[in-house]
Amino acid sequence: MSGVKQTDISPVLVTGATGRVGRVVIDQLLDAGVPVRALTHRSEAATTMPTKVEVFTGDLTVPESLDPALKGAGAVFLVWTAPPRTAAAVVERLASHARRVVFLSSPHQTPHPLFQQPNPMAVLHADIERLIAATGVESTIIRPGMLASNSLAWWAPAIRAGEVVRWPHGTAETAPVDDRDVAAVAARTLYQNGYVGGDYVLTGPESLTQAAQVGVIGDTLGHRIAFEEMTPDEFRNLSEGAAPNSVVDMLLAAWSAAVGQPAYVTTEVADILGTAPRTFHQWAADHATAFMEGS
Repeated sequence: MSGVKQTDISPVLVTGATGRVGRVVIDQLLDAGVPVRALTHRSEAATTMPTKVEVFTGDLTVPESLDPALKGAGAVFLVWTAPPRTAAAVVERLASHARRVVFLSSPHQTPHPLFQQPNPMAVLHADIERLIAATGVESTIIRPGMLASNSLAWWAPAIRAGEVVRWPHGTAETAPVDDRDVAAVAARTLYQNGYVGGDYVLTGPESLTQAAQVGVIGDTLGHRIAFEEMTPDEFRNLSEGAAPNSVVDMLLAAWSAAVGQPAYVTTEVADILGTAPRTFHQWAADHATAFMEGS
């Protein structure tokens, strides 16, 4: 983005540092020459971090445990991974130490049926956004849609085993966004000026049905992957114990509501990074080995 200048280089604290997005944010910041601190639940996670990263142990459910990591930090990448009880105390602490907070939220304000279903996580995100705004701290909200990497948890086991992919609402369309693009946007807003007050919905560049996404993975692997529609009740039974019932119900409602209309697609990734977002084809090609037998 033209006219955007880098801030003074104070350390950036990354919460959710071992997660799919947070871990890549760390790499993006290091590549930009920004000093990075990582907040983890367990001290042994330090062994998975680049040597240049300063690792702190802390817990969002114990707000005072964040103080050592926050001292001297200029910005914080906030990924909320805890119950809501301590959110107000944590946000207050962040704002009292750091100049800027970039929050990984969700597109719960987006007027598309996929994002407008009852969702406890959306309620939590909205509450945290209000808490951040009330502090007056510099803030940016990042709202990724469906992540392309969801495919690894959803479909990779069946594909690796050479089985039919059975899934509900195969005709529901989404615009999967590459985790690396989400992380690149987050990193840019953490260390450069020009994004304070920004509210960005991040999507991939194309609308694809879930069945078509499985087909893309098959194209990447060089063979057809059979797709079979699963009923919502079958999905609930399959997900028992693997995901909270509220999450399962939210996904089923979202996919059902999205059937018959194109996915919501934005240009925010390209607007901020100056490069086109990665397509699902690109993501699948870069992660092909994860879908291969023996991986």
